[in-house]
Amino acid sequence: MATFVLTDAVVTINAVNLSAWCTSLTLSVEVDDQENTAMGSGFRSRLGGLKEWSIDVDLNADFGASAVDETVYPLLGQTVPVTIKATSAPTSPTNPIYSGTALISEYTPIDGGVGDLATTSVSWPGSGVLTRATA
Repeated sequence: MATFVLTDAVVTINAVNLSAWCTSLTLSVEVDDQENTAMGSGFRSRLGGLKEWSIDVDLNADFGASAVDETVYPLLGQTVPVTIKATSAPTSPTNPIYSGTALISEYTPIDGGVGDLATTSVSWPGSGVLTRATA
């Protein structure tokens, strides 16, 4: 897959596909910066430390059966499996799937002003390893 427009991303939470309500998706992976500078070079030296990841999702609100609220609200405070792909095409070297366990640490069921589209935005930290698979 070359450069593309993000129009068909897939996000599942606890095996429930929420892609039909997803309007924005960000998967972030970071590593702690550990300085190990010693005397001699005059330049700082660094090593990678602990890794962490998180998922940020913007969703259109929906309180129907098997929709956003019914899926997310009961999971608050739990760690659940999540998967993320750039497109709904089969998993491949050009469309990897990222899988891990996230802590459902916050949920805002209703967000908006009068006349606005009802939406919710969530940011959940990973709890453990994030894997990347191509098959």
